[in-house]
Amino acid sequence: MLNPNAPRLVTVVLALALVLVGLSATVLPIDFVNEALAYVQTAAGFEFQVTTQLAWLFLFAGNALLVAGSLLPGI
Repeated sequence: MLNPNAPRLVTVVLALALVLVGLSATVLPIDFVNEALAYVQTAAGFEFQVTTQLAWLFLFAGNALLVAGSLLPGI
């Protein structure tokens, strides 16, 4: 039987970042997310386009990461 635990802080931060990028690209544009994404792209040295399909995948992955982090120990 799985016992729910609180996910680690890094898991929550990563899931929140994925959900915010997904929301910004699909439902409503969030200015600070778009600016942060542009900064990360310039700092990394490559540029990628966040399409609608990728944004929906980010939304799903963020929620799945929170569920996995609460059900599996150490994540």
